[in-house]
Amino acid sequence: MLPEEQELNRLESEQNELEEQVASVELSLETLKTELSQFNYRYNQSVGRLYVELDELGAQFALVQAGQHPDDVEAQFRAQAAQEQAQKSAEEAGIIESKPPPPEITPEIKQAFRQAAKLMHPDRATSDAERDRRNIMMAQVNRAYESGDLAAIEKLIVDFGQDPEAVKGDDTGARLIKAFRRIAQLRRRLAEAQQEIAEQQQHELYELMTTVLETEAMGGDPLIDLAQQLIEQISERKIQLEMLRQSAR
Repeated sequence: MLPEEQELNRLESEQNELEEQVASVELSLETLKTELSQFNYRYNQSVGRLYVELDELGAQFALVQAGQHPDDVEAQFRAQAAQEQAQKSAEEAGIIESKPPPPEITPEIKQAFRQAAKLMHPDRATSDAERDRRNIMMAQVNRAYESGDLAAIEKLIVDFGQDPEAVKGDDTGARLIKAFRRIAQLRRRLAEAQQEIAEQQQHELYELMTTVLETEAMGGDPLIDLAQQLIEQISERKIQLEMLRQSAR
């Protein structure tokens, strides 16, 4: 075997390993996003709605106070701020625009995503037009993954067709150049995906999810405990609001 052929074999082997790594990291990234979405929904269903109710009571309390003191600029400002906070809480909890629960991501869906990512990844393109096509297809794959739609991912794989890059018809020199470029692209995408994961893990929601899951693994139920505390605060706030209304009569 000629030296350049040996080098080509080495590079193509490295390329295959990098393709596996990129597919795994991108699967981890999409899975993390989905897990965060699932936890966010669960959090809002268990305690987010209670925060909404508490903030709404706070807004009502501030409005009554503002009505009692129409010339008090600070009271009017507090009422406006309380209303805005109640609106924000409702939006974050999905109360204003009802959201369905995120789907479960099965091992079959993960496997299909890996297959699609390896086949369609934009970095495999050799022209701008082909890159655009791959970007569009991968965006559709990502949406199907987030929706838990295995059939849609499988259909996209069929629709995409066979990877033209898998056809080996070029001479050794051209394939060496292609392998060098592909490896550089894969290394760049691997670093980008790892950075995206690191950024996701710096979010407050990720820290909250991690804390809750760790506590639950030890037998605790932090969301139920927090919900009970909020229910008690809501009861107290209702009493305070009624007393304020009584004093205004």
